[in-house]
Amino acid sequence: MSFQRARTEEQREIRRRAILDMASAMLDEMPVAAVTLNELSRRVGLAKPNVLRYFESREAVLLELLDHFLQQWLEELGGELADGIDQSLPMTERAAAVAEILSRSLSRRPVMCDLFGAQGSVLEHNVSVEVVTRYKRASLDRLTTMAALLHDHLPEVGETAVFCSLQIMLTAGALAAYSTPPPSLQAAYRAEPDLARFHLDPKDYLRQALSATLLGVLPR
Repeated sequence: MSFQRARTEEQREIRRRAILDMASAMLDEMPVAAVTLNELSRRVGLAKPNVLRYFESREAVLLELLDHFLQQWLEELGGELADGIDQSLPMTERAAAVAEILSRSLSRRPVMCDLFGAQGSVLEHNVSVEVVTRYKRASLDRLTTMAALLHDHLPEVGETAVFCSLQIMLTAGALAAYSTPPPSLQAAYRAEPDLARFHLDPKDYLRQALSATLLGVLPR
């Protein structure tokens, strides 16, 4: 892929989109930690200084990509909850259904969860105040949207909807680090099957953890 110099706002937006799309494709092949600005520049067909014209760092690219993934996920989640939750069910059964839908939906998005897990320790470093502030404002919007979805289908959570939403994402992000063990650990699990209890299945673990979170805040 190669580009002529971007001279219009439309051309600059096309360039930005190409960089984000390539970063997304790389994350389908490798973990967040393996994505480098040098390799991203090479794959997108731009010199590294030219990539830096559009994003101030690798972390800035990945933060914007994470926000895009979150926005897309929440749009789809709204439909999944609407289709899958029977409002006539008792409170605890609706909570279990919400946890099931969330766990299924999140486990299908390992890249988004991996990015979210790296957010505090990696992605929010090496970025300017302007970039991280813009991202945090967008994150607040996503959190508000998620809390509203949760409250729509499980109104009994009341004011804890925001807490529950944040807890759900933190759990999904933390789990991402354990769901794909490195080859050496996989070999250890095969050699000693008792150790394999530390190999967490994303969907099953999320369902149990999210059920516990939701049931824990419901009125007794």
